[in-house]
Amino acid sequence: MKLKSYKYILIFAAILLIVIRVNGQATLPDELTSSSLKEQLKYLEDHTRIYENYRAIREDIFQKIKGNIVDSLSADKIRIDGLNDRNSALKFTYDSLNIKLETTTSNLNDMTATKNSIRLLGMEINKKGYNSIMWTIIIVMVSLLVAGFIIFKRNLFITIKTGKELKELREEFEAYRQSTRIAREKMEMAHFNEIKKLKSK
Repeated sequence: MKLKSYKYILIFAAILLIVIRVNGQATLPDELTSSSLKEQLKYLEDHTRIYENYRAIREDIFQKIKGNIVDSLSADKIRIDGLNDRNSALKFTYDSLNIKLETTTSNLNDMTATKNSIRLLGMEINKKGYNSIMWTIIIVMVSLLVAGFIIFKRNLFITIKTGKELKELREEFEAYRQSTRIAREKMEMAHFNEIKKLKSK
């Protein structure tokens, strides 16, 4: 009879232990529902025991943490996929902007080259080169003009001087001619008078 009552007590204790265990497993700690994975694993590490290098974990807690990990991984995968898509879109935008930048830079270089060059005799000449050519031409023209003016002044001076000398020479010649004519006439008169004297004798 005593053995039977021990048996009932043991069965009752086992049932009571199972009921307590089931009731204990029914409610999960708040840390497993509202905390981050790192905090959940810390809770698990603090509230479980190690026996012969094995850690005993309640099944419901294990399943909850497993579900949380799977949910976190799924959420992170979705976030990573979204970031990859965003990265692809940004890369496409970056490539498009690079192409536009290269086109704009090329157009700007063309415009700058066009702005800084002048077409002369069908050739594109840089403005600095064009300015150098123009200033060289202007300096040469001014030099030629100054040289021409100096030569003209010199020739004018020579012409005026020659004209004066020619006028003086003409006046001298005219005076000489007059004196020669008068001398000749006098000589002719003297000759005529001598002939007349000879004839009257």
